[in-house]
Amino acid sequence: MTDWTPQPVDDDPPPPGPRPAAPQPRSFGGRGGPPKPKRKIAWGLLGVVAVAVLLILGAFAAAETWVVRELLPGIPEIPDRSALMAVNQTPGMTFEDANGAVIARRGARHGHAVTLAELPPYVPRAFLAVEDKRFYSHGPVDLRGVIRAAWINWRAHRTVQGGSTLTQQLAKTLFLTPDQTLKRKLQEAVIANRLEQLMTKDQVLELYLNRIFFGDNSYGLDAAAQTYFGKPASALSLQEAALLAALPKAPTRLALTNDMPAALARSHIVLDHMRDEGWITVAQEQVALNRPPRLAPEQPGEGDYGYVLDMAAAQAVQITGAQSPDLIVRLTIDPALQGQAQAIVKKTLAEQGPHAGASQGALVLIGPDGAVRALVGGTDHHASAFNRVTQAQRQPGSSFKPFVYATALEQGLKPTDVRQDAPVRFGTWAPSNYEGGYRGPVTLAEALAHSINTVAARVTSEIGAAKVADLAHRFGLKDIPADPNLSLALGTYEVNLLELTSGYQVFQQGGQRTEPFLVQQISNTGGQVLYARAPSAGLAVYDVANAAGMVRMLEGVIDHGTGVRAGFGRPAAGKTGTTSDYRDAWFVGFTPDWVCGVWVGNDDNSPMNHVTGGQLPADIWRQMMLAAHRDLPVRDFDWMPPPDAGEAGAQTVSDEPPSDAEPADEASRAEAGDQRKSFYGDLSNDFDQAAGGGEGRRRDAPQDQAPPLDRTAPREEQHP
Repeated sequence: MTDWTPQPVDDDPPPPGPRPAAPQPRSFGGRGGPPKPKRKIAWGLLGVVAVAVLLILGAFAAAETWVVRELLPGIPEIPDRSALMAVNQTPGMTFEDANGAVIARRGARHGHAVTLAELPPYVPRAFLAVEDKRFYSHGPVDLRGVIRAAWINWRAHRTVQGGSTLTQQLAKTLFLTPDQTLKRKLQEAVIANRLEQLMTKDQVLELYLNRIFFGDNSYGLDAAAQTYFGKPASALSLQEAALLAALPKAPTRLALTNDMPAALARSHIVLDHMRDEGWITVAQEQVALNRPPRLAPEQPGEGDYGYVLDMAAAQAVQITGAQSPDLIVRLTIDPALQGQAQAIVKKTLAEQGPHAGASQGALVLIGPDGAVRALVGGTDHHASAFNRVTQAQRQPGSSFKPFVYATALEQGLKPTDVRQDAPVRFGTWAPSNYEGGYRGPVTLAEALAHSINTVAARVTSEIGAAKVADLAHRFGLKDIPADPNLSLALGTYEVNLLELTSGYQVFQQGGQRTEPFLVQQISNTGGQVLYARAPSAGLAVYDVANAAGMVRMLEGVIDHGTGVRAGFGRPAAGKTGTTSDYRDAWFVGFTPDWVCGVWVGNDDNSPMNHVTGGQLPADIWRQMMLAAHRDLPVRDFDWMPPPDAGEAGAQTVSDEPPSDAEPADEASRAEAGDQRKSFYGDLSNDFDQAAGGGEGRRRDAPQDQAPPLDRTAPREEQHP
């Protein structure tokens, strides 16, 4: 027993409230006068008295066995003491960024498990003063307290005083519901008896302090001290201890962030009881009353991290289970890049969105190892928590074409192979190009660079749509059907932005597939690591030589194709995508250092104002890549062999006049071809703008050439 606890004294019961004035006599069913108020006998308390009598009479084991067998079948089992700290504990999560800095907390907070030895003596005494002054003098059930409470409540015709001991309160907190029933009160008494058989009084008090609820998602004394005062429990002042001791009676209502005046008033009662017990002096009480505590500054909101935290919390529960203890979740997010990504998306859409008819955007940035370094699921998480990176399933349009040509290379075709850009029909489906014109014979490389629909459809028919679907599955696009129709060539089957962007990473990594990941490590508050993602070299899903060919072809999109607006003076590859009626616009691309995907559109699927993937999404992508590459050296894809002369970047002469999708003269061609090696005179200004969330537009780009698909018809009826 703790030697610092003075001998407690009986507390004076509060006087009952004023009795109501007697009403004037009148008839009630033929009986004169008003009915006498019924004495509401506290059956729960009397039941506890019965159990207590049995226990106190000395037949502890026999009494408990009889009660449990006859009256309380199914009473919860009590685990060993080491497990009681976490049993039925509401889990909470603390999220850290890639550098280990705390970025947010969600759910229940539990803090450090305190011991009595580390606390100032007045801290536990504050709780004993108001909850159970005779804690060290009675057993698990206080028979005298129960009888006193039952008598007071009977006289007042309502519940005025409780008779539960601190151990009974702990039993209810750990195992039971708050229902005011005879069965629950009996269960509470039995469990309290078992707890005190298992632990000493000091250990019961410690467990109580570590598990009781203090409001504002704070469970346990240390969590409450950190939440309300920004300090550990060991550093609490007398007034702060009294204020926290005031909360367990009604933690939600009295939470300091909810009703500070009411909590302060009750803390004065705590101090008064402590003085009466001789646990503090009158002078100490007066000092505490004259120095009301100051609350810690309110924690900032989740800000740029809302979508990230939703995704991370779901993954953490999936990894560790729903009944996990308090978790510390280390994420892969780079805080600087996350802030820049959110600022770029919001600023670009705020400035250009109204004119473009676009209200939403999404972005994901992935490192070479698959780690998600920035994720923006929308413009405002508070307004809409729908994550457009992972939850929105949309048609990718022409941004799916790289998987068509990747399958073609796998089947033996080459980037320099020529196919006809001319009218074509497959049954009832006659795909056409975006602007309706045709170029005649073109290489596959040029067909991809300029997003020519007829050639993509011809190639898919030639190699088989099922083979394209198989490659898409290997690259991580799991929702593509195994036996799709030919419209797959033009991106008519829905994907999400994360899967699409991750699929492009296979090209960046020379054919190696790495699953994108957001959670790096999960541990509990005790420091035990529950999960750690092991480094992975990736799974080979595509030939490295073919991957090199695809990188060169996709570089052509930015060098002189539909994605020139995305160029920023470094080796970069990517693809635009636009769906019918301009409902979705995409740009997905990569450098040796990063893979980034961008989507722009509207949640209600309404058309934008002729926005293509080479416009708004390419602008956002370019700004993000400028920010992500700041301070990184310029480098090429070091795993690739040098390109053969005249292969991926070969130009094709056409009888058709030049279109807006291709530079019209040799000077323009030379300028476009030099984009990958030049840094532009204003590149340093672009970096500064991107780092601050600014926008840098270089020049207008040709529009992506997506088909005008009929989305009003069922998907199966649109194409053969």
